[in-house]
Amino acid sequence: MKSPLEIVLDYHQRTKHHFQHYAAGPDGLDWKNQPDPFRTFAGSTKLELPLLGAGTQPLYTELYHPGAIPVQALTLPNIAALLELSFGLSAWKQYDSTGWALRCNPSSGNLHPTEAYLVVQGCGGIPDGVHHYVSRDHVLEQRCDFAQAGHEKTRIMPPDSFLIGLSSAHWREAWKYGERAFRYCQHDVGHAIAALSYAAAMLGWQVHFLDAWGDADIGAILGVEREVDFEAAEREHPDIMMQVTTTRTDAVIAGFDASALVTATQGGHWQGQANVLSPQPPHPWPVIDEVADACYKPHTRQTNWPAPNLPAPISSACQLSAVEIIKQRRSAQEFDGSTSISAKAFYRMLDMTLPRASMAPWDVVVWEPRIHLVLFVHRVDGLAPGLYLFMRNEHVEAKLRSELSAEFEWLPIPECPAHFSLFRLLRADAQNVSRALSCHQDIAADGVFSLGMLAEYKNNLTSSPWVYRQLFWEAGMLGQVLYLEAEAANVCGTGIGCYFDDEVHDLLGIKTQTCQSMYHFTVGRAITDTRLQTLTAYGHLRRS
Repeated sequence: MKSPLEIVLDYHQRTKHHFQHYAAGPDGLDWKNQPDPFRTFAGSTKLELPLLGAGTQPLYTELYHPGAIPVQALTLPNIAALLELSFGLSAWKQYDSTGWALRCNPSSGNLHPTEAYLVVQGCGGIPDGVHHYVSRDHVLEQRCDFAQAGHEKTRIMPPDSFLIGLSSAHWREAWKYGERAFRYCQHDVGHAIAALSYAAAMLGWQVHFLDAWGDADIGAILGVEREVDFEAAEREHPDIMMQVTTTRTDAVIAGFDASALVTATQGGHWQGQANVLSPQPPHPWPVIDEVADACYKPHTRQTNWPAPNLPAPISSACQLSAVEIIKQRRSAQEFDGSTSISAKAFYRMLDMTLPRASMAPWDVVVWEPRIHLVLFVHRVDGLAPGLYLFMRNEHVEAKLRSELSAEFEWLPIPECPAHFSLFRLLRADAQNVSRALSCHQDIAADGVFSLGMLAEYKNNLTSSPWVYRQLFWEAGMLGQVLYLEAEAANVCGTGIGCYFDDEVHDLLGIKTQTCQSMYHFTVGRAITDTRLQTLTAYGHLRRS
């Protein structure tokens, strides 16, 4: 029998795309069985949430200045704003008779496998308990009532805080992407973590990753492991629990563990029946269930990695509000192939991928950076086209030098900020190779730059196979940072989940599994598709 580590390593190997063949997936898209993008729980009590008003909102750049945004009270309208700006709809689009929603949190293929849950106590207007958020209607569905367990007068959660839990419906991604879907679900968890952190920062709040909590506890609290509530419905896998606090601190509130909440939910009153997402049973992809089980996280000790003391971020000329940037974010479909950006704008984007204490979104993360950026620079003013490496943790330079090809020049960039670990590996026209490595997609060559995310891989998984998920979460967070920073620089970004894994490693000279590719991304000037009409620009449109 394979160990969990062997299962994870084998899964990653078998789900790689190659020039000669792609990872196993459906032969075509079964449109009649396309999963519903919105989970609901019939029979649960609904709470309609207020929408964001048109009042003055903080600038996007203020999100990166701790203390610049006043702390907002823990109220129903503010929690509603948090949910709207992290998991809510940003627009409806329509082409001919087909309409679809766009959300503030990015998703692979716009399939949105990530579900969000609120766990709250002592917030006026929201009943104590567990609630599921339905982005389509901007409502909360109460799943569990703590009062039924006799906890209406017992404080089981720290004051001035609440929890947000995330889970994944793997079938939503597997319908289109087959075996590789588990990877994309984890990307989307990372997108959602960063989206939540940005939304919290807009309220002067902070998000903390409850790293010690195990999947069993998270599943019990969120109710996703209650078979009676799902029956024929497609299941959700517990992913992460986060604590949102109105008081900013560098650590999780002491003394808060899962046991009291598990007891409260076990004795609480549950309601609601999960909807069936597809009319026919999902196509089985056993390897997804296998790797999900192998990545199941037990209860562990809480970790708190202290972020380095870095200079203030490079300034941005963006004058848009945080709401505007968050809600206008789109995945570009095509780039013009001619636009360039300034070196300062390029360096700003890289700078925002570095963790800083008390600064969104990296103040969520409790581990040191494990992912670094392999950059294909096409059109950055003052920077020669070519292949570059940006290390998000300077302590890994010696290790990466030993892993990568000995033919690389490792040329420091004297014009870049002093705290950067940025090197040019090779001067060359990188357009054709970036296109080829990203599954022959023109968008990787037509932008101002594209990149691959290279993870410190096998050594991090040896004792903790569930870290495999966290590597993708970190990659997804990087994607959301780059999405928003691209918008702030008046260009656009696009995540690329399709790339040739080992061919990227061959380019870099990597011959072992020590480092592995996790995600590709590209930035450029989008060509507007006039066939798509945005039905709501900013704000939320409820559909009955």
